[in-house]
Amino acid sequence: QVQVVESGGGLVQPGGSLRLSCAASGINFRLYDMGWYRQAPGKQRDMVTTITSGGRTNAADSVKGRFIISRDNAKNTVYLQMNNLKREDTAVYYCHAIRTGYWGQGTQVTVSS
Repeated sequence: QVQVVESGGGLVQPGGSLRLSCAASGINFRLYDMGWYRQAPGKQRDMVTTITSGGRTNAADSVKGRFIISRDNAKNTVYLQMNNLKREDTAVYYCHAIRTGYWGQGTQVTVSS
């Protein structure tokens, strides 16, 4: 049984930082490209940043220089370090094993003073 589970969301002030984690089980994690996506209320789900099985990364322009994706294949985990958070980063953040149907349940990130 495949499971993808995010953690680490919460409430943070503008300019603050958060680190999200995504643990995947039931798949050969190291072979999969992984990604973080987000969905704000009333909006579509958008790609935030991705990392290939080989470690190559890509990020949306809105988060470049602020968000960093990384992975630890020994722990079957992908991380999202979010720095200098802005109010517009408020959304539910989802982890996804790219080119599969496997998504996490999402974790809420709220940036507010």
